[in-house]
Amino acid sequence: MQKILMLIAMCYIWQPVFSQHEHHMPGKQDTTKPRTREVKDSAMHNMQHEMGMNMQTDAPMSHSFSLNLPMNRNGSGTGWLPDASPMYGYMIHTKKWMYMVHGSIFIRYNDQDFTNKGTRGDARFDAPTWFMLMGQRRVGENGLFHFSSMFSLDPLIEGGRGYPLLFQTGESYKGKPLVDRQHPHDLFSELSVSYTHAFSKKVDASVYVAYPGEPALGPVTFMHRPSALDNPNSPISHHWVDATHITFGVVTVGLRIDKFKLEGSSFTGREPNEERYGFDKPRFNSWSGRLSFNPSDNWALQVSHGYVKSPEELHPEENVHKTTASAVYSADLGNDSRINATVLWGMNKQKEHSGENAFMAEGAWRKKRLALYTRYEFTEKSGEELVLEPMFEEHDVFNIHAFTLGAAYDLFELKHTRVALGGQWSIYHAPASLNTLYGENPMALQVYLRIYPSLMKMDKKMKM
Repeated sequence: MQKILMLIAMCYIWQPVFSQHEHHMPGKQDTTKPRTREVKDSAMHNMQHEMGMNMQTDAPMSHSFSLNLPMNRNGSGTGWLPDASPMYGYMIHTKKWMYMVHGSIFIRYNDQDFTNKGTRGDARFDAPTWFMLMGQRRVGENGLFHFSSMFSLDPLIEGGRGYPLLFQTGESYKGKPLVDRQHPHDLFSELSVSYTHAFSKKVDASVYVAYPGEPALGPVTFMHRPSALDNPNSPISHHWVDATHITFGVVTVGLRIDKFKLEGSSFTGREPNEERYGFDKPRFNSWSGRLSFNPSDNWALQVSHGYVKSPEELHPEENVHKTTASAVYSADLGNDSRINATVLWGMNKQKEHSGENAFMAEGAWRKKRLALYTRYEFTEKSGEELVLEPMFEEHDVFNIHAFTLGAAYDLFELKHTRVALGGQWSIYHAPASLNTLYGENPMALQVYLRIYPSLMKMDKKMKM
């Protein structure tokens, strides 16, 4: 509890530092009509007047990996979101640079198995957190330099065991696999730099280097998806679809041609170890490829495949082939109302073993201060994943279902920072053979305060 009180104090420090930079941002670039220098200067003059700031035309307000795409498409790593995605954050300008600050803090009480049906549930106060700082500037006429950093206070708040989450698996602590708990994220989740060169309005080539960072494998990570922003839990299929979002050593090369982007990555397969404050050894022993396609402003589609060498510290001899596909939808319904949704599939395949599949569908609807959200998951988890030996064989597979329904309401907004009160209920279903451990259809309940930046207002009339 002392750690959470300290976190609240930090929030009061964090909020005023960036809240003075509450700005309106330009919308999507107009790629169909040429823009004269005079029109550009006029638009920038109007923008400066509205923002009440000194801003130069060479401070790019674009996507992180393209001068010709809107920044709304920014996801995690080099992944794409729909152009209609909402953005929550603070924007800061200097003469040459544009900076963005994002983040989210959940201060909550979390009770997994509040009906006490099984023996694997747990309850505690905790506070999942993440913060991101990124910046970019133009290099010459056609170049774009970008850096990104992401941090989490999970090691301080959660400790080494992480927070309770029934049927969650992945990584280890003190030589034992973590099960029914979400592992804490590292203090440094991303430290990356990239360069993108625009050959035309429809063709870009980029290079992304990170230590740590995220390879081109899977959809945008859960904490950055608009459909999951109000949900403090990671999906129990996290290690099927986006477990590589913290990888110590990544190089990604990408080529965008109009609405498509093809990427390839070399990266370190081993997941972060339990020492959450340092930097693990880079190995570059794994690879992945991803094809992304945004057919319209409202959709972002991707398919990807990767070979991950020795991801688990406790099972160094096991290598995994990961395959994923996803569709993300986002739409502004007008009258301060939005809808966001994601469907995804992932499969882990080890040599001489059948693939283990995961499917997830999640959605969120927001109307002014109110947000309603839901998530359904189906995940095939082995006896080894759930640490069920010697009761079951390690390669026995169990079908796990999870359903979550939640709501959040913004209590107030202060200097471009919102505080919301929320809660959610979850129910799980597993084979009856696991009832002695989990009980029949165990349920979880949590209530929280969420602190996060306000929505950035987009002026669709303003093009660059």
